[in-house]
Amino acid sequence: MPPPPSTVDDARTRAPLADGGPETPLAVLRRVFGYQDFRGDQAEIIDTVVAGGDALVLMPTGGGKSLCYQVPALVRPGTGVVVSPLIALMQDQVDALSALGVRAGFLNSTQDLAERRRVERAFLDGTLDLLYLAPERLRVPDTLDLLERGAIALFAIDEAHCVSQWGHDFRPDYLQLSVLHERWPTVPRIALTATATEATHAEIAERLQLTAARHFVASFDRPNIQYRIVGKDKPRAQLVDLLRAEHPGDAGIVYCLSRASVEQTAQHLVEHGIPALPYHAGLDSRVRAANQSRFLREDGLVMVATIAFGMGIDKPDVRFVAHLDLPKSVEGYYQETGRAGRDGLPSTAWLAYGLQDVVQQRRMIDTSEGDATHRRRLAAHLDAMLALCETVTCRRVQLLAYFGQTGQPCGNCDTCLAPPEAWDGTLAAQKLLSAVVRLDQRGQRYGAGHVVDILLGKATPRVGQLGHETLSVFGIGADISEGEWRGVVRQLLAQGLLAVDADGYGTLRLTETSPDVLRGTRSVLLRREAPRTARPARQSTRTATSELGADALTVFERLRAWRAATAKTKGVPAYVVFHDATLREIATRLPTTLAELGTISGVGVTKLDTYGAELLEVLAA
Repeated sequence: MPPPPSTVDDARTRAPLADGGPETPLAVLRRVFGYQDFRGDQAEIIDTVVAGGDALVLMPTGGGKSLCYQVPALVRPGTGVVVSPLIALMQDQVDALSALGVRAGFLNSTQDLAERRRVERAFLDGTLDLLYLAPERLRVPDTLDLLERGAIALFAIDEAHCVSQWGHDFRPDYLQLSVLHERWPTVPRIALTATATEATHAEIAERLQLTAARHFVASFDRPNIQYRIVGKDKPRAQLVDLLRAEHPGDAGIVYCLSRASVEQTAQHLVEHGIPALPYHAGLDSRVRAANQSRFLREDGLVMVATIAFGMGIDKPDVRFVAHLDLPKSVEGYYQETGRAGRDGLPSTAWLAYGLQDVVQQRRMIDTSEGDATHRRRLAAHLDAMLALCETVTCRRVQLLAYFGQTGQPCGNCDTCLAPPEAWDGTLAAQKLLSAVVRLDQRGQRYGAGHVVDILLGKATPRVGQLGHETLSVFGIGADISEGEWRGVVRQLLAQGLLAVDADGYGTLRLTETSPDVLRGTRSVLLRREAPRTARPARQSTRTATSELGADALTVFERLRAWRAATAKTKGVPAYVVFHDATLREIATRLPTTLAELGTISGVGVTKLDTYGAELLEVLAA
């Protein structure tokens, strides 16, 4: 239940006085952040925390989670303490807040003693609005003692899904965060995440002792993202084609499973004229930090990375996220694709997916550490991801259903734009499984390539050497192409009707459910890709900005050039100065006075004072 209005008002009266009267959350939003109104559940969440209540917030990336704790921290007396695992990004987070006139600082292992002491004094003096802490700092007694001696407005636990022990971003230090409730029972807590199934949601609430808190679950739909999953066929070449056709000059992220693949893919892009940088845990920490800094500060760079990169990245103009390998879970896929289009403009989530992905992931699960329960959980995650890849219905509907939400066909994912055909693959499945049985009867097991050669009747040297042309199944699948047969294998693996041995060779074997297909008591529905025709690249930044018109687009590009120079001078990412959406509105409305400029969304009081005169000069030119 929401807190009664009187309680909320009482909390607001404790806020700093701006003009002789109490400043409300809405006033803070407008003065500091330059936005006129809250979105979705933001106002109710903020009122809950301002009134001293706890909240657990599930909200998609780009939905405005940060405001849900930043505004209450500015309204309530004391300092808002933010627990975040994103050590490498804390400086950028503090820089972005400082540009808004918010007094922010952080404490983590990257600082020297003098800098830590300066931040600690500011906290104790009450001159910090927000203090960012890495979760491991709360295991240090000196940090807990410091917090005891200061005035705390609230605790915000960002990326709260990290507390889920079987989640894709588990952080052991998050398990210690119950200390916040135990030592400061009267300080409100707000935990936030962009990714949580119903089970993960419940686990977060239990582990952080937030079962009695108010829970806010926003829609996980990101309508500006177009989800596309394509068959893998020379994926690096496919990626280059995608970027050249739809995202020339755009910033984006490419995810690969291995460090070697990251290095090779980044080099491949550079060789084809696409500026790209690698990022993975095996790189020197200084190289990683430099590459991340360049990605955040420069326009049009592509970051090729393992999943070690991305959480907390606030760069709003990432126009695409591409996966060259199958993610291990829907949660991971959603979290990673959500880094595209934070500014609400059209963006692409593209995944190349093939038979080898399924084989590799199944083998990794079979050989993983942990007990049988852990392996079953990993298999369940993979099964859900495979179901998303193989669906013949709307990708967005399937994605939302995974998180316990409903949706309507979006008309903007690949299965909506070019619906695949569902066909009865029972006979094809029986042929393939029969081939595996015939080989098994000889005490032999082989991978998909050799089994498909037998079905196609290919008299390869290996087939002849092994005498497999004498098998009764030799040539019985000549009516289906090699590519289609590989699709049949992939989909049977995805449906659990076929399995891969954990021998490192990808050899095929039957499962407990395979006999049902062979006996004809179970039918098999398979997916056949529809022919895809070329269509306009609605996702590219150029297409998105062309709607401005020629004159406005010229102004927009001038503003972007001014912003780039200003950001370079200040040593901050361009979006810290202004987001593209703000520059677009300026280019459209062409304000001529500071008062008019102050009505633009994203132009708060501090930014108006800092950049207003310069902006008007650019516009006057």
